[in-house]
Amino acid sequence: MTIRKMLLASVAVACAAMPVSALADTSGKKIALSNNYAGNSWRQAMLTSWDKVTGEAVKAGVVAAADAFTTAENQATEQAAQIQNMILQGYDAIVLNAASPTALNGAVKEACDAGITVVSFDGIVTEPCAWRIAVDFKEMGRSQVEYLSKKLPQGGNLLEIRGLAGVFVDDEISAGIHEGVKQFPQFKIAGSVHGDWAQDVAQKAVAGILPSLPEIAGVVTQGGDGYGAAQAIAAAKRPMPIIVMGNREDELKWWQQQKEANGYETMSVSIAPGVSTLAFWVAQQILDGKEVKKDLVVPFLRIDQDNLEQNLANTQAGGVANVEYAQEDAIKVIEAAK
Repeated sequence: MTIRKMLLASVAVACAAMPVSALADTSGKKIALSNNYAGNSWRQAMLTSWDKVTGEAVKAGVVAAADAFTTAENQATEQAAQIQNMILQGYDAIVLNAASPTALNGAVKEACDAGITVVSFDGIVTEPCAWRIAVDFKEMGRSQVEYLSKKLPQGGNLLEIRGLAGVFVDDEISAGIHEGVKQFPQFKIAGSVHGDWAQDVAQKAVAGILPSLPEIAGVVTQGGDGYGAAQAIAAAKRPMPIIVMGNREDELKWWQQQKEANGYETMSVSIAPGVSTLAFWVAQQILDGKEVKKDLVVPFLRIDQDNLEQNLANTQAGGVANVEYAQEDAIKVIEAAK
């Protein structure tokens, strides 16, 4: 099954056929992407997907502009200023991957008060006037421990690799992992480091904490950190634990090599970077007059032992397993939420 089918098959479709014709003309509308961080392969893939899909939409005359802006630092104050600039520049909608779920609420409220549609995704905001598109990040974390409980019924020590400190996604996945440990108390989190969703950062962080840790049975992760963890553990000449991967090409390639060499088994899970394109189409549909629920949930993408090779073959070198959304996909998600 393709990645697109894996994701979209899990969205319940309310109607067998859904119209994609416009309720109102959005050809003159301008949409901006406000992104807080671009320092890893997932964010780069997210921006690439945005440029590809929105570029086609602008060319087709669906909207007038779909410009992307990324802050230099992962700072809420800088992103708030960016949003305020977007208000002054006259954008009709802002699609937002936020540095903080709460610190941007003031700027988001200013945008709403100016009549601007705000759709947050991945790093969502809590301001009630905004829309939110997210996966169940807590479940993404909890499911890792559940998987390990089946592979390691006796339990053991876990190393937790977290993402960017202070970001909604990091907090939610970590909370889910800790819920999983409560559910499966044969596991204990022996250590925790921040890998910033980047392989090089994760490798250094894991190398730094390993000397203080007992034998590790499993590594629970957030994405963009599995391969770095494997490199650090191999360099330390310690037994290789089960490392949950995050759908990055280098992680999947390493997993395939280990699978062929010694039957290594694990799983991989992440949100598809192309969720930015879903957020774009949701914003376009709202501008088009469509009634949309404030909170939309999309499935996370999981790769298992039996479909590893197929997913790796469909993942760009240096990239992330991905799906990009079309307008009709957004309409299905919107309708399924009603």
